[in-house]
Amino acid sequence: MPIKIQSDLPARSILENENIFVMTENRAASQDIRPLKIAIVNLMPTKEATETQLLRLLGNTPLQIDISLVRMEEHESTHVSGEHLEKFYIPSSELFRHKYDGMIITGAPVEQMPFEQVDYWEELCKIMDYAKKNVFSTLYICWGAQAGLYHNYGIQKQGLPKKLFGILPNHRTVKADPLMRGFDDVFPVPTSRHTTVDRKYIEAKDDLVILAENSEGEVTLSKSKDNRSIFMMGHLEYDTETLSHEYWRDRNKNLPIDLPENYFPEDNCTRSPINTWRSTAHLFYSNWLNYYVYQETPYDFQ
Repeated sequence: MPIKIQSDLPARSILENENIFVMTENRAASQDIRPLKIAIVNLMPTKEATETQLLRLLGNTPLQIDISLVRMEEHESTHVSGEHLEKFYIPSSELFRHKYDGMIITGAPVEQMPFEQVDYWEELCKIMDYAKKNVFSTLYICWGAQAGLYHNYGIQKQGLPKKLFGILPNHRTVKADPLMRGFDDVFPVPTSRHTTVDRKYIEAKDDLVILAENSEGEVTLSKSKDNRSIFMMGHLEYDTETLSHEYWRDRNKNLPIDLPENYFPEDNCTRSPINTWRSTAHLFYSNWLNYYVYQETPYDFQ
């Protein structure tokens, strides 16, 4: 089944050209089925690119999904038009009027700032508090994962000596978990961050379990034991060229940046990168939707 989006959302034409099945609101209304309601709190500056990346993965499922894109009211976005936000996004005040089967809180390029100095921090805390009772499973991504661990568990992020950047190999730290079902023993995850969370603080929380770690021994994936909160430190949603764009952006600004690991063929930045994580990404999001959202959420969770 498809994802349900507004008919004129820019991502629609991109997804349809990739044979991702999307459904407009009018057609969805004719089907006698309760779709999964998923809210996406998009904190990334490149909102249209992030929308497309996440919708591509959420659309690879037999479930019908009703998407709500959410914007922060206490932050002025400068990389996307106000018209786009007004047309396709709901404000957080509207979010609080509903319940959702699932929610995604994205990363944001503010990881080197203290959480409390982020201009929308209080608003985001309200969303995270709201999610505890009104969202059945919340997926926190990268900085969003660090924000969730800090707000919900008091676990502080820590700076890294240099940016952790590239396609890092990961392995499971548990033998069986529905979220990791079908994963290879070693699987790649795009990573792009200057901060980390020390595993000992996660291990110290009785309510948390670590599911996967990267080749540096850092936690990539953890969750609450009730499956209501998932913390992914990487960016499985990234397109093939995303890390390349980040690399050249920083290099052209004369910022210190190393080549992303395991990304450009033969570490030659003039060559086109090869996507090695696409199947992992689709499997991860399908598992989250199926095992942690669809099969666990009560039918009348409204």
